[in-house]
Amino acid sequence: MKTSQTAAEKALHDQTNILPRSKLIVALITLSLTLGITMMDQNGISVTLPTIAKDLNAQNTISWAGTSSLIANTTFQMLYGRMSDIFGRKVVFISATLLLLLADLLCGLSQNAPMLYVFRGVAGIAGGGITNLAMIIVSDVVTLEQRGFYQGVLGSFVALGNVAGPFLAGAFIDRASWRAFFYMLAPLCLVVASVSFFLLPSKPRTASLKESASKIDYAGVLSSSIAVIFLLIPISGGGSYFEWTSPMVISMLVIGVCSFVFFIIVEWKLARLPMMPVQIFKNPVLCVLMAQTFLFGCAYQSYLYYLPLFLQNARQFSVLRSASITVAMVVVQSVFSILSGQYLSRRRRYGEVLWFGFGMWTIGSGLMLLLNRETHVATIVGFLMLIGSGVGCSFQPTLVALQANSPKARRAVVISARNFFRCCGGAFGLAASAAVLQAALRANLPAEYRYLADNTYSLPKTQGPDFDAVLDAYMAASRAVFVLQLPLVALCLVGCLFVKDRGLEPQEDRDAVAAAAVVSAPASPVESDPESSSSQIEDAEKGLGGKSSKPSVMEVGEEPSRVR
Repeated sequence: MKTSQTAAEKALHDQTNILPRSKLIVALITLSLTLGITMMDQNGISVTLPTIAKDLNAQNTISWAGTSSLIANTTFQMLYGRMSDIFGRKVVFISATLLLLLADLLCGLSQNAPMLYVFRGVAGIAGGGITNLAMIIVSDVVTLEQRGFYQGVLGSFVALGNVAGPFLAGAFIDRASWRAFFYMLAPLCLVVASVSFFLLPSKPRTASLKESASKIDYAGVLSSSIAVIFLLIPISGGGSYFEWTSPMVISMLVIGVCSFVFFIIVEWKLARLPMMPVQIFKNPVLCVLMAQTFLFGCAYQSYLYYLPLFLQNARQFSVLRSASITVAMVVVQSVFSILSGQYLSRRRRYGEVLWFGFGMWTIGSGLMLLLNRETHVATIVGFLMLIGSGVGCSFQPTLVALQANSPKARRAVVISARNFFRCCGGAFGLAASAAVLQAALRANLPAEYRYLADNTYSLPKTQGPDFDAVLDAYMAASRAVFVLQLPLVALCLVGCLFVKDRGLEPQEDRDAVAAAAVVSAPASPVESDPESSSSQIEDAEKGLGGKSSKPSVMEVGEEPSRVR
């Protein structure tokens, strides 16, 4: 089965399309703007939840507005990589952008909570496609050596979208309504979809539509979708919306686990063109990087949702002020995302970037435990800047490291798998943070305010004799969430011990050099000296076109003179 999978992957039409600088800049701007709008949609809603809950009478269930989006996003992550392999990057990217347009319009028109949750799920499906395809398209139009810089630029727009969304949502709440925020996003999606149609590069597929559709891993799609949905819904709602011992939760978990096992069997033994080839996990470096992706997805998603709650509840800051404080983390994240990308492209190394990123993130997470209700705003900003520098040196460099350790034929599915693990981590992180927050609130709230623990998005504005005790309870609950983040990021730092930096030479080139060196090696069992071995490898490299395992630095944007 492995041989047939490899043959099917090689039969896919190659969508590599290295662009000159002028066309590359246009494509990058288009992808970055679309990605920024997607992040605005995903994270802008976080500050609107209390207002939406009051308007739709959904105070006890409003967290599902974020959870449904994340579950839908996770469910379709793996599919997008293979879909783009089969039908083409541009078609799938524009389709996802138009789907986001439709979802935002429907979110704005929602008349009750279930409608909103369903349409937020549709937005999650679209957002997952845009995020995946933006990263995959960049990997098609630049060389691996340049990829660090350009992925860093995309990372900066992700960060800017994360902060612009809450700012714009807060402004619309103050001046108009939460619905206007979604109405604003819809025409922006139309604009970027139109620009993408005319300006994004594309290589038409060589197979017919019927032949392309026959390559889809339908069994994998069905089994993975059931597994993700039936596992994440009870995990996200267990203990708060559903009792862990209820028949529904137990049944969903059993079905989810069985579906996940069946999905692994399908991808391993049955699928001709699997969405997530099991063979990629034979590489221990890929396994560690995927684990890091899951863990920092847990931590980062929790920060995005629960940092505003700390600022608005425990510190009683306004929506706009809390968003302005969050800017510190996001701006620094954007700057370090670009700087780390420059370092990757010029030095062609990712190991020290990952060490620095996860190290700074761990330090910042530890310092967050020192916060209290009297902590000066400048101190909070300083801690968030440390976290931002770590995040900026972690998100995109891990992606580049994954691509450096993957063959070109599996580049799209590796990116999709990476985003799948990140979204799974986000879902688990939000569920764990919600459980920790509620438990801490119940343990610390005065008896007459215990009802607030059932609605973590409720702002405690009631002024009374126990009001300070209420704020102290919210502070204790926020600190409990921050405590949860520290070991997650620290484990990512430990994982760097197992990630060996092999540079940014494509894996095909490294394998070819190694194979050529073996072929040219003497048959005698007598051990050769190190200088002789080094000479053999250099001769093998020259036979491949004069490549060196220590390539010279290529200026970012320079058109490559060799095949990737």
